[in-house]
Order: sequence, then structure tokens, then C-alpha cells
Amino acid sequence: MRRALDALYALSGGLAAVCMVGVLLCVTTSIVTRQFNVYVAGMDAYAGYFMAAAGFLALAATFRQGEHIRVNLLLDALPRRDRMRLDVFALAVGCLLAGALAWFSLKLVHDSRLYNDVSTGNDATPLWIPQTGMAAGAVLFLVALVDETIQRLRGVEPVRKQEEPLHE
Repeated sequence: MRRALDALYALSGGLAAVCMVGVLLCVTTSIVTRQFNVYVAGMDAYAGYFMAAAGFLALAATFRQGEHIRVNLLLDALPRRDRMRLDVFALAVGCLLAGALAWFSLKLVHDSRLYNDVSTGNDATPLWIPQTGMAAGAVLFLVALVDETIQRLRGVEPVRKQEEPLHE
């Protein structure tokens, strides 16, 4: 199970990278075509869609790699047992918030598809398509938080990135 989850997180990180390349291609296409007085409808909107998908799809991978910002000042001052309790509490609150985000993201995709909602730009893209990347990222982030909470309850310490000093 561990390998499958880690592969899922790596896949979401890879998809986020692909979306970032999509942003690059959209912006580059927009700049180049503008030089030839050609307007390609929807390039700005697609760049935004790719950016939103990249941000959400990267959440799970960066969380599992210990790259999210953590304030360890209080945690480091506590005894090990209290540190674990506070960490589990914070993860549980995170699970609740991520669960709400995932639920409402999925509901947004469902409603957009149900009501045939399209973007207001020239491209008239069905909005459920770009919203799917956001919803998938939110669900994967919830999975990563639940996974981390279970790991913590089992006594596994979190991945902590070593901070580098600004000056030596």
C-alpha cells in the first residue's frame, strides 16, 4: 500500500509539472502569435486553468516530501508525547479542511457538468474540464493528509526538511 500511495503522490507531482509546461506553452503561444497580429482565443484562460491544476495537483506530493511550511517552534519545545498529540490534532483539523475542500471541489465539477456551465471567454470551455484538475488535486491532498495522520498514529515521525541558514 505504501508503494502505491507514494506512486500516486509522485504521479500527481508529475501531472503538476506537465500542467506547468502547459502554462509555459500557453503563454509562449500567446506572446508569439501576438507578434504576428494573430489572436488565439482562450490562451490566457487555458494558462489559468493549467496554473490552477498545477497548484492543486502539487499539494499531495509536496506535503509528503515535507515541503509545506511547518512552524516547528512550538512542536520542538514540547515533550515527544505532547508533540505527537498536537501534531495529530493539527493533522485531524487539516483532514477536516481538506475534506471540505475536496467535497466542494467535486460538487463544483458535478454542478458545472450538470448545468453545462462554460467559461465566459471566447473559448467557451466547459468548466468541468479544468475544474477536474483542481478536484483531483484536492482529493489527493486529502488522501495524503489521512495517510500522514495514520502514519503519525502509528508512531512514524514526519518527514522534516532541514532548513538551510541564510548566512554562514
